[in-house]
Amino acid sequence: MTAHGPASARGRALALEQSPRRSVQAGGAVAKLRASSIRMDIQITTKKSEGVERLLEVSVPLATVAAEEEKTARRYASQVRLPGFRPGKAPAAMVRKRFKDAIRQQVLETLVQEAFKEVMEREQLDVAAQPHVHDVKFDEGQPLTFELHLEVRPKLELARTEGFRVTRVEQPVTDESVAEQIETIRDQKATWAPVEEKPHEGDMVKVLLATPDAAGGEMPEGSPYNLVLGSGQAIPGVEELIMELAPGETKERVVKWPEDFPDESQRGATKNVRVTLQEVKRKTSPALDDAFAREVGDFDSIDALTAAVRTDLGEHAKRDADALVRQQLVDAIVEANPFDVPPSWVNRLIDGYMQAYKIPEEQRQPFAAEFVTVAERQVRRDMIIDALAEQHELAATEKDVDDRVAQVAEQRGADPGQVYASLQKAGRLQEIERSITEEKVFEWLLAHNEITSGTNG
Repeated sequence: MTAHGPASARGRALALEQSPRRSVQAGGAVAKLRASSIRMDIQITTKKSEGVERLLEVSVPLATVAAEEEKTARRYASQVRLPGFRPGKAPAAMVRKRFKDAIRQQVLETLVQEAFKEVMEREQLDVAAQPHVHDVKFDEGQPLTFELHLEVRPKLELARTEGFRVTRVEQPVTDESVAEQIETIRDQKATWAPVEEKPHEGDMVKVLLATPDAAGGEMPEGSPYNLVLGSGQAIPGVEELIMELAPGETKERVVKWPEDFPDESQRGATKNVRVTLQEVKRKTSPALDDAFAREVGDFDSIDALTAAVRTDLGEHAKRDADALVRQQLVDAIVEANPFDVPPSWVNRLIDGYMQAYKIPEEQRQPFAAEFVTVAERQVRRDMIIDALAEQHELAATEKDVDDRVAQVAEQRGADPGQVYASLQKAGRLQEIERSITEEKVFEWLLAHNEITSGTNG
């Protein structure tokens, strides 16, 4: 659980109480809940119940608080050491006074945990994420009250998963797409060599760019940039200025910033720009011949390379078409069976995207706004796969995983036991299990829905 809330009258000792903007994870709180055969006499009031979100107000009566304080004080009295008294022999009144804050803190933590357990049992809640405790009130002589904010795991009842009709469209592999792919490979093998002439579009340049300081209007030293002209890395006015220079030359003039410049404050602005062209490099691509094909890979001729590229593009087109069919089936099921998703699951996925793309934390808000739809779609997809796997007993078995590992071992020419151990150490077995489950689910969906063939292009 996570605790939030303002301090109570004597809140300086209540570690569970936090400001509204701060969240402290009480790790393992649920696991540490103490078993009790006596049902707690608490009041539970539902303040909000929308979709998967629940906000409950919990009140622990004063009598229960007092009883727990007495029990905790007796435990302290039997354990603490005070000067002049043998262990456990200090007067109870002295112990209660000396350790008042610590006793209150222990009572608070115990009662919140036990009350939470009681809420879970009484309300029969299946939580989807770590609950949060808000607005803790624990004043002397008053009941303990707090708000419990949590998300419940949605219960998917997929009434309709069959009878949908989706169209499978496979992108044709054309001579143009093959030539484009070969040109991409050729471009990757290109070399860059310095030239002593004015640059043109497609050249790589090394420049020093400077604009006046905002305050004094003085022109600074300039910052170095490596640019490929014509690739959109610099605004058109700056590129035009660069292409007027030969290596070693400097030129300065007023340039207007585009009206669609990403930084709104700079749109349409005019600035004095100084450019020093330090170096120009021009790309030379290899000839499309048999020697190029041999350099790319194990191909005897350019014709063999072309055939391999065509096959590879065809396989990609098939995979893309299959993936689109699967997504259409999922979308159809979602439309026919609307359900809410826990926001915490969506946020967890966004956090995963941020780590994968190395997005800094300060850019979380715009990144999350852009990816929230993608994350929600992925969460729905995973939930549907899990529901169908359970409903139709399609989850991967241990034998399925063993067979898949054996296939991988055969492809690698390795021992299956060693491959299994390697995958287990790398944490990949769960990934394999999930992949097999998805394959089974989509095989079932393909068999129970109509897939028609379409054309594209």
